[in-house]
Amino acid sequence: MWPLGHAAVGYLCYTLAARTRFGRPPGEIAVLVLLLGTQFPDLVDKPLGWYLGVLPTGRTLAHSLLLLVPLSIGAVLLARRYGRPYGPAFALGALSHVLVDVLPALWGAADPNILLWPVLPIELYESGAPSVIELFLESFGDPYVLLEFVLAALALVYWRRDGYPGLEPIRAAIGRVLSRSSRIES
Repeated sequence: MWPLGHAAVGYLCYTLAARTRFGRPPGEIAVLVLLLGTQFPDLVDKPLGWYLGVLPTGRTLAHSLLLLVPLSIGAVLLARRYGRPYGPAFALGALSHVLVDVLPALWGAADPNILLWPVLPIELYESGAPSVIELFLESFGDPYVLLEFVLAALALVYWRRDGYPGLEPIRAAIGRVLSRSSRIES
């Protein structure tokens, strides 16, 4: 799944959880932490596997439940210790990422062993790491990839309904940067 699809699935899960548990939409910072969580496995594994050659593929270390479950528990406990509600957002984002990545294993299009790497062996690349462009071109016409756009549209509807949580801290940060740069120039 592409980053947009991971973000959409994570947001849909999180807004449902927030509304079910607390009766309100997700919080501003929690959504940003969720977004980081939805991208975390690829932000770790793709560079280490594709470009640095430290990992055997782009879906190993940070896609493994052997790392993600303890990391998620640690994030929840750390957030709880400091009175912040962000640990569950990160955990939900990261765990939803790997579960969605392994979903195509149901029809033989993914390797479910990534969930327990390095205990279980994984399929190695036949001819080296793929390029992003190759993957992008190969994905056109794949119903699973096209589903990402449907999920993204649905997530946008819910994000709008929730009042665009996460947007205000970004606007404020950009405003501070622009304000500082205008003071430096004057």
